[in-house]
Amino acid sequence: MTAKLRFGLNHMVCPSLTPMQVLDAAASIGIDAVELRNDVGENSITDLETAKAVGAKAKELGIEIRSINALYPFNVWNEEREAQAEKLAQLAQACGATGLVSCPLNDGSEVDRAGLEAALTGLDKVLSKYDLKGFIEPLGFPISSLRLKAEALAAIDATETADRFSLVHDTFHHRGAGETGLFPARTGLVHVSGLEDSEITFNDMLDGHRVFVGPNDRLGNVDQLKALLEQGYDDLVSFEPFAEEVWNLEDPIAALKESMDYIQTSLNA
Repeated sequence: MTAKLRFGLNHMVCPSLTPMQVLDAAASIGIDAVELRNDVGENSITDLETAKAVGAKAKELGIEIRSINALYPFNVWNEEREAQAEKLAQLAQACGATGLVSCPLNDGSEVDRAGLEAALTGLDKVLSKYDLKGFIEPLGFPISSLRLKAEALAAIDATETADRFSLVHDTFHHRGAGETGLFPARTGLVHVSGLEDSEITFNDMLDGHRVFVGPNDRLGNVDQLKALLEQGYDDLVSFEPFAEEVWNLEDPIAALKESMDYIQTSLNA
């Protein structure tokens, strides 16, 4: 197939960089969209002044800030979560972000369908005030309270919030959950990362195993992307590795470009 992917740079590729440096890094390899984080220590987006400055630079460079990542655990909705969502939404609006990534509770506890629907309803009210989209990212770990994208979609439909929320298809979590269904028309963002450790099972793999996508990838990233594209997905594909071996690379941006080229070449083979 012939497809030109639109790649994005998630701050988790290079958490040692400041948000401003992330924008420069993206521009240096022709990436026009980034995801910023609230969980990368001193380089997190945490105050409105920084958010506005980052937004101004992104606009100057012609780079979209797709999201701040992430609201956690979004599906445990209470006063604390609402306040957290409000602050993140303010920061997202200040930097000109399209939306907010939201992840479910991931500690082995269960959250029932009513709790999930209450969270979507509450989060919808917050995001609507700031004209932001919500990107819901099921986590494929066995201890996750929301593993399946189909379950997230059912709750979105039940709460009539499809205009607000779309899915994050994360290739790592898709494989970990064992979910076969793809929902390209309901997907607003794709996260990619690779798994090369041959000793780890898909049930036991953790964020720390997530590397760039290359020839030794076990997650089937290229096949997942090919299927998504064939079924109509035509939006952002953002890299999200969590492995320290990636963070400690002398030049992670060069390694990112190499992975981008590998994926693009593989898709067009």
